[in-house]
Amino acid sequence: MNYSSARARVDLVVFGEFFIDLIFYKLPRAPKLGEEVKTQYFAEFPGGGLATTALVAAGLGTSTAVVSRIGKEAQSNQSWQKLVRSGIFVGACEFSAKFLTAMTVFAAYDGDRMMITYDTINRSLRKLLARPAVRGQLHKAKHLHLACAVSPPQAWTPAIRRLRSQGLTISLDVGWNPEVLQSPRLPALLRECDFVFPNEIEARTMTGEKSVERAARKLAQWVRVPVVKLGHDGCIVVQDEKALRMKSIHVHVVDATGAGDAFNGGFLHGYLSGWSLEDSLRAANICGAIATTRPGGPSGVVTRGKLLELMKRI
Repeated sequence: MNYSSARARVDLVVFGEFFIDLIFYKLPRAPKLGEEVKTQYFAEFPGGGLATTALVAAGLGTSTAVVSRIGKEAQSNQSWQKLVRSGIFVGACEFSAKFLTAMTVFAAYDGDRMMITYDTINRSLRKLLARPAVRGQLHKAKHLHLACAVSPPQAWTPAIRRLRSQGLTISLDVGWNPEVLQSPRLPALLRECDFVFPNEIEARTMTGEKSVERAARKLAQWVRVPVVKLGHDGCIVVQDEKALRMKSIHVHVVDATGAGDAFNGGFLHGYLSGWSLEDSLRAANICGAIATTRPGGPSGVVTRGKLLELMKRI
């Protein structure tokens, strides 16, 4: 493998946690403790916000790099190779002989899913920001997307502030990590970000607000453009004190895994392509919706041509 591509100039760097996702779907019922449920449907995919966001953005034509820590055993794994073969630059990643690659097992049922995760390798991930290869990759980028639990937020804030001062625009998707979402130190980190991408529950948890619009408006006091994902109802964004709701397209949901991260990839592609906020939101909603039509977020990547066609419907 040739990892010298870390020096390549890219528009987007996605920093975060890489997982191998093992997905059991179309279950006949949700399993209970002490019970075995069998299914004929199984898939393995690159997982986590990093993989799905990067694959969607790169699939649409955005030059993309990822920065993560994986176990050396995974370099020949099909999930990791999917990123490598997609043209995503991986040369700034750290390959560990000490820890195994993070892994999540999914049980998808009735449009939702439950998960079990092993991710010891992702501890102290922020230390990767100090690696010379990572600093070189970020120096050549336009935008940094953080797809990880920035815990504790105050430990991340100085590094993110420095990167922003170097001219990078920055976005963040914490995911469902209550200790971070409820941290009183999170607003200081959000003030260093241009975009944040919580879902409705995460937005209300971050702000303590009961309604999604009030949550979005409160987030707008901390981050330039908060984008709150509403699933099949699309999204809501607040910019210049104005709230904008954008509808999505209707699809048959097979597996919701990675839909929010696919949304992020679509939005960032639009943003880095110079599209308007409205068109970036249309792209995001479509990418998020298409990701639910197949098992595993990365399997539902839409082409740029198909995206442009679908955007005309919203």
